[in-house]
Amino acid sequence: MKQRLPYRLRKTLRGRTAVIGLPYAWLLLFFLLPFLIVVKISVSEMENVNFRNLVTYADGALQLTLKLGNYVFITQDDLYFKTYLSSLKYAAATTVLCLAIGYPFAYFMARARATVQPALLMLVMLPFWTSFLLRVYAWKGLLGEHGWIAELLIGLRIDHLLLAGGLIEAPGKLMNTPFSLVVGMVYTYLPFMVLPLYANLAKMDLRLLEAANDLGATPWVAFWKVTVPLSKAGIIAGSMLVFIPCVGEFVIPELLGGPRTLMIGRVLWDEFFSNNDWPLASAVAVLMILLILVPLAVFSKYQAEAQEVRR
Repeated sequence: MKQRLPYRLRKTLRGRTAVIGLPYAWLLLFFLLPFLIVVKISVSEMENVNFRNLVTYADGALQLTLKLGNYVFITQDDLYFKTYLSSLKYAAATTVLCLAIGYPFAYFMARARATVQPALLMLVMLPFWTSFLLRVYAWKGLLGEHGWIAELLIGLRIDHLLLAGGLIEAPGKLMNTPFSLVVGMVYTYLPFMVLPLYANLAKMDLRLLEAANDLGATPWVAFWKVTVPLSKAGIIAGSMLVFIPCVGEFVIPELLGGPRTLMIGRVLWDEFFSNNDWPLASAVAVLMILLILVPLAVFSKYQAEAQEVRR
């Protein structure tokens, strides 16, 4: 005779299945399925505005036709390699600068008085109340000719330092340069670095710093030996939240970048809407997603190892 599970256990199992199943269903519907559609387009032959079927039936036999020429073309054309490399370079530079700026601010927020922390948190989230496009577009006026930030940098002769570093092309010309691109990306994605760091640092047990101080560690040594290792999860989470969207960024390079700052998002736009070559554009998108999956895999591996350590 088949034994039924207790009602309370069955109810718990159904609840767990729903909690786990709903996110997986969401990912399947809004990530995996669209990704598979893009993969299908990337290996399809385009005929005017239609795509040939990958699977055909003729003479009693099924035939699978995959066009891999787009992927071969991408590997042979230097343009795509340079744009992928450029995207990684600017995303990495943005991530490092966001960490350098965001960590001190997150540390200050976490150590501030409890009555002040909500106000500081509100200041970090305040830019989200304004349109992303408007915030980026405002930098065109700030860094453009007669913009007050541009005038300040020129007055302090910082533009000569930027020129020596190869970030601008001529003294006084700050717009449509690698400098303006990085400024716009750092400004836009800085909150995504600050918030995970703040959440991690705010939970840190301050008694560990007191113990380090009792053992003779200076504040600087205690910071590097205690605070930074304990905030590693926040650093990795913030870095992923900044790096991944920066790789495929389109709006900021389009508005603030120049010919030297060609990124993969711009190439995707050109292939889709200028050249109308959807299979090639889809192949570029697939490779970009696979490129992004590498840091995601590293992050997932770190999370799994951290959970094992906690157990």
